Amino acid sequence: MAQIPAGAFLMGSDDGPQDERPQHRVQLAAYWIDRTPVTNSQFAQFLNAIGPQGPQGERYYDIDDNDARVHMRDGKWSADRGSENHPVVEASWYGALAYCRWLGKRLPTEAEWEKAARGTDGRKYPWGNEPPDRSRAHFGAGWNDLRPVDAFPKGASPYGVLDMAGNGWEWVSSAYLPYPYDPKDGREDLTREQVRGTRGGGHDSRPEELTTTHRGRQVSRNPRGGHHNIGFRCAR
Repeated sequence: MAQIPAGAFLMGSDDGPQDERPQHRVQLAAYWIDRTPVTNSQFAQFLNAIGPQGPQGERYYDIDDNDARVHMRDGKWSADRGSENHPVVEASWYGALAYCRWLGKRLPTEAEWEKAARGTDGRKYPWGNEPPDRSRAHFGAGWNDLRPVDAFPKGASPYGVLDMAGNGWEWVSSAYLPYPYDPKDGREDLTREQVRGTRGGGHDSRPEELTTTHRGRQVSRNPRGGHHNIGFRCAR
């Protein structure tokens, strides 16, 4: 994991889409965040320990979806060959939440995710302000065409966090609510059924969806379903 120091950063954008406005300062305590998204192999370990369904019947993983890359073989969950180190997709928000808790971690808030991607200098992309290219991120690709989570070291954030632009969108703990970000307004209530945010862009994203401020408004979904382009990472 990478440690993100305490302090303020600029969240949102005044020249982006409406849901990114207004840009505002957010103060955060220090925290840790995974350097890479959770992989298919890692999630398979969770399924072997916990199973694909929660105590209230909530589905953790869409095991019967054609886009799933973790399957039961010989009585054991395992990643499909060639997809072991790709970001896990088809995990629901509840599955992401349960996985992080299983490891004694949690999902990052939307503010924590953005600071880890952006740093404190207001950069547009994790690597700076230069437009995306194929050496920094995986985007504009075909359906379910993912890459290993550590394949783009040139795209690292100021804190050395990888894969925060493209490859797979990422669930955050926060509900998809208007700015300014306020953790006391109910968006961080994990017991409420709310549309949850996604960040970072995916393998099938356009370049403009890879910014550190883009809120995934077209992919933020009901937390009960998995999706072909949404993964996650954990924080602590």
